[in-house]
Amino acid sequence: MSESAEMLSFNKEQDYDRESEILKVLGHPIRLKIVAGLMSESCNVKKIWECLGLPQATVSQHLALLKNKDIISGRREGVEVFYQVTSSEARRIVGAIFEDSDISCS
Repeated sequence: MSESAEMLSFNKEQDYDRESEILKVLGHPIRLKIVAGLMSESCNVKKIWECLGLPQATVSQHLALLKNKDIISGRREGVEVFYQVTSSEARRIVGAIFEDSDISCS
């Protein structure tokens, strides 16, 4: 490999750190399902926990972690908070995993 190719391959350490953190967070099946579901539409907590069939407290804990890692954000509409994926890195990673799937909660 040429020296310039080596520099291109290993020059973006910051990107690798961020993507590695996202992969760690998405390594939990519930969080991966949440992010995959939010790729197509924003949802409120109630719809998310109903779709997953999990207690609200469990879903809220996972949403808080995703929010703290800047993968999702919440938008308040009255008393409800609607979540959406805001991380382009997470969108790219989850999009690659579920390339041909249409994941939604209808």
